[in-house]
Amino acid sequence: MTDPMQMTEAEAANRLMRLAREVARHNRLYHDQDAPEISDADYDALIRENNALEARFPHLVRADSPNAQVGAAATSALGKVPHAVRMMSLDNGFSDEDIAEFIARVRRFLALPEDAPVALTAEPKIDGLSCSLRYEKGELVLAATRGDGTTGEDVTANVRTIADIPEKLTGPDIPDLFEVRGEVYMAKADFVALNQRLLAEADDPEKARQFANPRNAAAGSLRQKDAAVTASRPLRFLAHGWGAHSALPADTQLAVMQAIAGWGLPVSDMLACVDSLDALIAHYRAIEAARADLPFDIDGVVYKVDRLDWQQRLGFVAKAPRWAIAHKFPAERAQTTLEAIDIQVGRTGKLTPVGRLTPVTVGGVVVSNVTLHNADEIARLGVRPGDRIVVQRAGDVIPQVIDNLTRDEPRDPFDFPTHCPVCQSEAVREEGEVDYRCTGGLICPAQRFERLRHFVSRAALDIEGLGEKTIQEFLDLGWIAEPADIFRLKARRDELIGREGWKEKSVDNLLAAIEAKRQPDAARLLFGLGIRHVGAVTARDLLKRYTSLPAIRTLADAIIALRAAADPEETQAKRDKAIAETIGVENVGAAVGHALADFFHEPHNQAVWDDLLSQVSPPDYVVETTASAVTGKTIVFTGKLETMSRDEAKAQAERLGAKAAGSVSAKTDLVVAGPGAGSKLKQATALGIDVITEEAWAEIVRAAG
Repeated sequence: MTDPMQMTEAEAANRLMRLAREVARHNRLYHDQDAPEISDADYDALIRENNALEARFPHLVRADSPNAQVGAAATSALGKVPHAVRMMSLDNGFSDEDIAEFIARVRRFLALPEDAPVALTAEPKIDGLSCSLRYEKGELVLAATRGDGTTGEDVTANVRTIADIPEKLTGPDIPDLFEVRGEVYMAKADFVALNQRLLAEADDPEKARQFANPRNAAAGSLRQKDAAVTASRPLRFLAHGWGAHSALPADTQLAVMQAIAGWGLPVSDMLACVDSLDALIAHYRAIEAARADLPFDIDGVVYKVDRLDWQQRLGFVAKAPRWAIAHKFPAERAQTTLEAIDIQVGRTGKLTPVGRLTPVTVGGVVVSNVTLHNADEIARLGVRPGDRIVVQRAGDVIPQVIDNLTRDEPRDPFDFPTHCPVCQSEAVREEGEVDYRCTGGLICPAQRFERLRHFVSRAALDIEGLGEKTIQEFLDLGWIAEPADIFRLKARRDELIGREGWKEKSVDNLLAAIEAKRQPDAARLLFGLGIRHVGAVTARDLLKRYTSLPAIRTLADAIIALRAAADPEETQAKRDKAIAETIGVENVGAAVGHALADFFHEPHNQAVWDDLLSQVSPPDYVVETTASAVTGKTIVFTGKLETMSRDEAKAQAERLGAKAAGSVSAKTDLVVAGPGAGSKLKQATALGIDVITEEAWAEIVRAAG
């Protein structure tokens, strides 16, 4: 997180835009799709960063600020239901000091003396799915999820299957209209039993549906289109508040909750009311201590001002009440044994160490695997198989090792592999990077799908009809493994016709699209090989200098020889300078040289290269330029380009005889600035460089024909 005090206004505006989009995306994943990608702690960090920027630059607060959003819009097949009273979320506190400040804010807002008692209710913050139950004359008539706070999903039929939720309220003083709000959840034991049942019922155990945690299980079970499925799932309900109502049975939060319990709805038996900060924190500590033994998952304690007339005066901010706050727990921890360290190879060749643990329950979830991130993290922790370690679920989602209790025991350190465990190619770590990566590239089975997908992508060979699903199908059949195999698919024509989804016309269209790439653009082919650091622009820059792919191979061999002959006493900087000079291409440095050398150093990759060039004949690379108003000028593109990619814009500049640079200097002739342009725009203005919009740039391109 960048310090807001160090940001320019343009940088802050750009970051606020990105934060708004990122938080909205994570809201959709969590609330609508029940598939969060980040931990609660990481999500909270995004919110805190946004709040700090908004406090520093209040005039930049956006209409789509995370502080103006609640949950995510309902998008499932369930019917949509407008809430009569908006379902709000809660602000969070992470320390005792945050809670003290919350109480102080309440006193300031209500103009109370600094020592005036403020009674607050406190209850566990259950980790479930928010739900509103509408009762009319005591009868349940509607149930809805929170959705985006204004509109939720109609889950009435499903809620009627939950035993905790009565069809009819009983007891005294039941209002004509009353909406009970609370959390639908799944108890820890029920969650484990459900996963075991789903596994036992599956025809193929490896494909059995398994829920990641009780919250996901509850959300997925409640939001079923078939109420019979919900009925088969052990869902529970706990009330914590109310929405629309025709009357209230009492004038305090605690008394109304007691009335709700009296009408037949479950309320937390840890709900209490206290009138001092010390008592509040003591109750928080008591709930935290009992957390592991509770039958359901909780992630904090919710405090609410007890007096309802004070709640009404305090009102709301954009998405949360001023009279309530959630005091979040720190991550839970547990001890276990690290049984083994396995190395996984990702689709981009990254080697990631994974710790295999003696299974341990942390925060209601059984943890048996944990990422160890990279070789440096293993060295920092000093972990080896057999060590006793402390595991923490960061934000109660992502397991991580935070301590090694037996690091002083006399055992050899873990040797991080120098070769890929899948294909045995060398694994290298570039200067300044923490990750080791397999250099096997196209021959490594772990990377094969991603490499082939990249090879046929729009920016590379752009083979129409050869999408991800088709690539995976051909991989599974064993028809392709390397790029050259794509050009041998014509021999599979008769086998492919008649397979599910394939007709004669679709097969012939695909084969024709492949044949059309027998003489591909050399820069696209080089980029398509997926050599690290050789992007689309770098591939063009190299070929403008070397013109052909065989010349690129000769360049790589020269760098390999240069590295082998380097004086061990020379500094890395001196060796890198020699490599950059050997390449001799502006803006192409030693990192690209090392990547080319690493690729062609592997005999496997040499074979893939030779095999591919036996199937295709890329002509020598020639940059055709068109005379234009920018011919001979240096151009910098900055900010977000809305009608084209940055690579396309640079290619346009080259076609018009201009040079596309990455940074602004006194040699820059023109800057094309899109929304969110920051320091480059500021520098251009200071240097008096002409600045135009993307639309003006498009007009220059059109005028050049």
